[in-house]
Amino acid sequence: MSSPAERYAAAREASEHPHTTAFAARQRFDLDPFQVAGCHALERGRSVLVAAPTGAGKTIVGEFAIHLAMQTPGDKAFYTTPMKALSNQKFRELVDVYGADQVGLLTGDTNINGNARIVVMTTEVLRNMIYADSAALRDLRYVIMDEVHYLADRFRGAVWEEVIIHLPQHVRLVSLSATVSNAEEFGDWLDTVRGDTEVIVSEIRPVPLEQHVLVRDDLLPLFDERAGLATTKVNQELMRIRSFTGSNYDNNRRAQSYRSDRHAGRQAQRPQRGGRRPDARRIERVDRPEVVHLLDRANLLPAIFFIFSRVGCDAAVAQVRRSGLRLTTTEERTEIRAIVEESTRSLQDEDLGVLGYWEWLDDLERGVAAHHAGLLPAFKEVVEELFRRKLVKVVFATETLALGINMPARTVVLEKMEKFNGEARVAITSGEYTQLTGRAGRRGIDVEGHAVVQWTEGMDPQAVAALASRRTYPLNSSFRPTYNMAVNLIDLFGKNRARQILESSFAQFQADRAVVGLARQVREAEASLAGYQKSMECEHGDFVEYGAIRRELSDLEKKNRQDSHAPRGAREKRMKRIQSLRGQMQRHGCHRCPDREAHARWAERYWKLKRQTDRIRRQIETRTGTVARVFDRVVEVLETLDYLTVVDGETSLTDAGRTMRRIYGERDLLVAESLRQGLWKGLDAPSLAAMACCLVYEPRRDEANAGERNLPRGAFRTAYDKTTTLWAELDDLEKDHQLPGTEPLAPGLAGAMHSWARGGMLDRVLIDADMAAGDFVRWAKQTIDLLDQLSIVAEDAALARNARTALDGIRRGIVAYSSM
Repeated sequence: MSSPAERYAAAREASEHPHTTAFAARQRFDLDPFQVAGCHALERGRSVLVAAPTGAGKTIVGEFAIHLAMQTPGDKAFYTTPMKALSNQKFRELVDVYGADQVGLLTGDTNINGNARIVVMTTEVLRNMIYADSAALRDLRYVIMDEVHYLADRFRGAVWEEVIIHLPQHVRLVSLSATVSNAEEFGDWLDTVRGDTEVIVSEIRPVPLEQHVLVRDDLLPLFDERAGLATTKVNQELMRIRSFTGSNYDNNRRAQSYRSDRHAGRQAQRPQRGGRRPDARRIERVDRPEVVHLLDRANLLPAIFFIFSRVGCDAAVAQVRRSGLRLTTTEERTEIRAIVEESTRSLQDEDLGVLGYWEWLDDLERGVAAHHAGLLPAFKEVVEELFRRKLVKVVFATETLALGINMPARTVVLEKMEKFNGEARVAITSGEYTQLTGRAGRRGIDVEGHAVVQWTEGMDPQAVAALASRRTYPLNSSFRPTYNMAVNLIDLFGKNRARQILESSFAQFQADRAVVGLARQVREAEASLAGYQKSMECEHGDFVEYGAIRRELSDLEKKNRQDSHAPRGAREKRMKRIQSLRGQMQRHGCHRCPDREAHARWAERYWKLKRQTDRIRRQIETRTGTVARVFDRVVEVLETLDYLTVVDGETSLTDAGRTMRRIYGERDLLVAESLRQGLWKGLDAPSLAAMACCLVYEPRRDEANAGERNLPRGAFRTAYDKTTTLWAELDDLEKDHQLPGTEPLAPGLAGAMHSWARGGMLDRVLIDADMAAGDFVRWAKQTIDLLDQLSIVAEDAALARNARTALDGIRRGIVAYSSM
């Protein structure tokens, strides 16, 4: 029974924050302190940034914002996510709470109840709505930005900053982030651009995480349990294993077994002198089925194995299948089959075999599955649902699963501590380790979660412990002005105001913060330089000048010794300069000073610090106004191409510029210019689909120009060649203006997309595409997005019609089935 003081505190809490109290009473768990703090801030009318570990329950604060909006008739709340899969998942969750009539979904290729009071959407959709001044923004009270740390994403991160900067000031922002090391800095920026923002940081996991290393069939703690939580000392047994050879570890285990057998009074063969046995083996990795079996025996399922390749995920499932391992009961298998059949009943029978349906179903009935981008999106959703229902016990996944999908497990297994980043194998970062292992531990089910790292040859337990101990990583802006952004801002605010708005970006905020630190270094250095200068004052002359001669002479003599193979003319020129400097030095008044060498020591320090200071000054010059300078270059390109015009000092949009306003994507300029020059006139619908695919597709590094030989014939070839020529001209223009440009067109998927838009069979199209069904669907959806834009902005009516026809031709079969 609570004390009078506790009852008084609860009553006071309920009176000061009635909405929080009512909302908390509806939750399955008592709210954690950071969740309560976030709800209180929102109830006081403030915006919030909540940074907390994966699985800690950040979304509760976002859901409370929706709850607040629903208390006032007419108020709206938008919930944004970085991925369509997350949007789909959140949409279903909110429909369960508020009903289908109150919740909408907008993800580019899906439009469900878009005028609802609660709308879930991808961040790009909200950005486009803001620029279009959509009527749906009226009465908007809250925007929840889930996974806001995505603004560090190199390709899509700028969208988050655009939304944050341009949302109406009366809209309260709920920013939900993974634990980042500079949350306060990000919060300071939010407070600067949005006003009245409270930063709430929690590093406490609701379910503690136990860290293990799997060596053979031994599950060893990563940290020494006797050392206490505060020290996080590495388990010394792991350090001893690292210092052993494989055979020594094997013999050490036998020696331990011998000692325990002898202690028990049983006979055992003593290992040979020196700890070696003829049958000693290296530490070998345990097969995946054995690892699964080990976890099952230890009651550590369900588990997610993170394998950093799709091939590895599929191979792992195949290994378990071949081993004959089953993790499900007869009743569970019946339930799995019923769910799968219900979820896939709209798929055509002829497509099931192409998609490997029967093998996939057999794996699911065994309780195992793969989860990666190559899997059909709807198949991934089935895997997620079965895992949440505890019917699938083991999932082998790539790291994309760690990005916010609600799939908590009891255990997370990392097979390797490195991954291929597209160019080379690199060690995973502490942030990635935290994100991956954050899936372990189900609130309300598990007392603790478990992270298991498999031992590999050459593993350093200290390095693993360092990753596990560092829970945070920095959030750095990837913001850069685009052509579409420039024309939208200029149209809305004018050039000067647009420039000022861009200077309020997080990118510039971080650069300016760095400038503050650099400027402090310069001030401190200038004080030191003045002191050095005073110490080398000389009555015989200017020692700063004399020191400069000595330093240049010393540098040239050193270079002359090192560069003995330089051309004869260059060496002769250098020797002449050396002789001249020697003469200047000997004639200088300071050369005769009796304290010359003492002064020279101070001069050396002076010139060394001055060089460093000059370098810092150059850094300041390059950082100040960085974003605005890029904007100026973008504007110059747009003016050169007549998308902008300047009359009486005022910059405004031309007709081409107004078209550019509605074209979004990496190739906004190329698309706009191709439309203006009429390069795609006369293309039929399948050929237009193929062209759009060339503009959105990003080939793997090993593809190079594969696929050019399979390009559609006829008018497409001419249009493709003209578009490629135009790309090269624009690329040169951008480089002339010190802009990075874009990658060449990628035709690798054009033939397959052309065939699909013409009604081609799935099996043939996937063979032509040489990719998994999930990948094809992903690129098909991006092609649809671009075709949808073309159907809206194209002034040529026939082209607009063909874009819509092409869009409908692609959105069929597995592509339509994969849409929400």
